[in-house]
Amino acid sequence: MVKATAGFSGRQKAAILLISLGPEVSAQVFKHLRDEEIEQLTLEIANVRKVDNTDKDTILSEFHQICMAQEYISQGGITYAKEILEKALGESKALEVINRLTATLQVRPFDFARKADASQILNFIQNENAQTIALVLSYLQPDQSAAILSSLPQDKQAEVARRVALMDSTSPEVIAHVERVLEQKLSATVTQDYTSAGGIESIVQILNGVDRGTERTILDSLEIQDPELAEEIKKRMFVFEDIVNIDNRSIQRIIRDIENADLQLALKVASEEVREAIFQNMSKRMAESFKEEMEFMGPVRLRDVEEAQTRIVATIRRLEESGEIIIARGGGDDIIV
Repeated sequence: MVKATAGFSGRQKAAILLISLGPEVSAQVFKHLRDEEIEQLTLEIANVRKVDNTDKDTILSEFHQICMAQEYISQGGITYAKEILEKALGESKALEVINRLTATLQVRPFDFARKADASQILNFIQNENAQTIALVLSYLQPDQSAAILSSLPQDKQAEVARRVALMDSTSPEVIAHVERVLEQKLSATVTQDYTSAGGIESIVQILNGVDRGTERTILDSLEIQDPELAEEIKKRMFVFEDIVNIDNRSIQRIIRDIENADLQLALKVASEEVREAIFQNMSKRMAESFKEEMEFMGPVRLRDVEEAQTRIVATIRRLEESGEIIIARGGGDDIIV
């Protein structure tokens, strides 16, 4: 017989759980595991000879409690999960389940906010100081942070962006204080270590998601406040004018994926160098047609041009992420051979 429940390792508990669930359910679970995990669990299952019914029931109950806790955390955060579990299991048992779960999940601060609408978060933080806003944005999804940054007053955007870029680590106490001020329901003390957030990569991801006008305003302002930081950020970003640095085959691939109307708008105010990079990768007939249509287009709003450029850049970034094109940025590691 296998040893008492309290002495089971996590792997042994998983093996007993799968045995209890039966072969059909276990087979479905295996589909979501890595090969290494499957091998380890298969070996563990093979070593199980007999399990006491009490131990089996205890392990099933533990699994059920953890599933409940995960569901509650996804609904409203750790504090919400703890409150519900205390009503169901009692304070001591609830704390035990939460501690066991957070030890493996490593739930990040502001987890609740990543499930919220960006406009709702903006209402909470728009009147806070730049450092507080930067802290919150550092923990959100890039698309949420981009939407919030775009909605801030222009005189605040660059300062918030600069603070995100320069942010290194923040103590759990500071994070907890910010969360309490914003009256949210997530404890930030999941670890006693300092929590890293922000930095150059963080602000690059955020700026990659803002509209073209906001991006330009922030970078122009940063060039005045902190030229070195602005240059470092620009090196890691891709903006519309960087099309001139893309190889011809990639430009041809990009042209196939973008709308002609967007390209015509984007080229309306583009530099001669950018236009040449595009036109030389079109057939002669297509290039002539484009130039004629742009002449007949007449005056256009700058906002429309910037929105078209933003859509094109989004397409380029998507193609790069999927590996269909390669964008060479500064540095030896990015040299194309």
